[in-house]
Amino acid sequence: MSGPLSGYRIIEIAGIGPGPFAAMMLSDMGAEVIRVERTQAVRDGGGYPNQDILQRNRRNIAIDLKSEAGRDALLKLIETSDALIEGFRPGVMERLGLSPDVCMARNRKLVFGRMTGWGQEGPYAQAAGHDINYISLAGSLAHFARAGEAPVPPLNLVGDFGGGGMFLAFGVVCALLEAQRSGTGQVVDAAMVDGASTLMTMFWAFKAMGAFDEDKPGTNLLDTGAHFYDVYACSDARFVSIGSIEPQFYAQLLQLTGLDSDPEFAAQMDHAQWPHLKERMTEVFATKSRDEWCALMEHTDVCFAPVLTMSEAAQHPHNVLRESYVDFAGVVQPAPAPRFSRTKPLITLPPARPGEHTREVLADWGFDSLMIDSLFEAGAVK
Repeated sequence: MSGPLSGYRIIEIAGIGPGPFAAMMLSDMGAEVIRVERTQAVRDGGGYPNQDILQRNRRNIAIDLKSEAGRDALLKLIETSDALIEGFRPGVMERLGLSPDVCMARNRKLVFGRMTGWGQEGPYAQAAGHDINYISLAGSLAHFARAGEAPVPPLNLVGDFGGGGMFLAFGVVCALLEAQRSGTGQVVDAAMVDGASTLMTMFWAFKAMGAFDEDKPGTNLLDTGAHFYDVYACSDARFVSIGSIEPQFYAQLLQLTGLDSDPEFAAQMDHAQWPHLKERMTEVFATKSRDEWCALMEHTDVCFAPVLTMSEAAQHPHNVLRESYVDFAGVVQPAPAPRFSRTKPLITLPPARPGEHTREVLADWGFDSLMIDSLFEAGAVK
């Protein structure tokens, strides 16, 4: 493996969404991450491909964590690991006999990363939920709305991935750095409701400064209230995005739209005029196709970009030049990010099938052949 985390060993207890995303980020950066599946997930034959690219860059083993032999096998793996991440509801690992205290008794430097929606404690802690619920309670979703309309969930990017998996990966790396100095691991409690709240920090600042009205979504500077910061439909039913906040960028927007001599647009920050000016701007952008607007505005300081689908983004010249997307094992996917000048992150493994590497991982991590055979015979691994 290459990447800045090369040499670290991390165990991922299989889950969905934010947990695998955190594990992908860590493995993309070079850590050796082993995904531990349930033995029930292993299918006979095993010839089917796994297309879940969130599971790329790591080997996969299947362990029955409800069996004593399976738990003992995991604890032996933990002895030579740097971190473990899990995404169960609070208390599940404890009921399995794999609490942080038990695991860290085997390895005092272990970082124990926990991913939940609501956190390890609190009135909501044991309740089921999804991204849409976590960002609602975090005070985020209410502000993804146009004026007079209902909030629109921003896919599941803010809770699951931005506020969840990315914060878990960040927390694990922080704890790994601290463990190098102290010689002692710790628990990382990454809750999506906390992460989504933290992502709103700038808007809490704007609110304190009187620059954001939380009771009027869709009327503020960055929430589609301004005519110079929004998405506009073109004549071909495609869209472009405009972010001309600074005066010099706004001036270029007016010039390229032919509105620079129109006195109505002179007072850029007159909030009372924003709804009317947005109607005017909507009419202008509807006169040309997306490609025609690209020909006029791309590579200028308007703060402009076409609104692209995933497939279009992978083919755009800027992204092609930067190799922002790669075709690995026949699947087009985002390349690892961020980039490093020396320790280049790479995709080296396609998503594995459950249990695909059980025997070889156990061997690589210190289990002798007799021990491995006995685990298979007992059904503790598969």
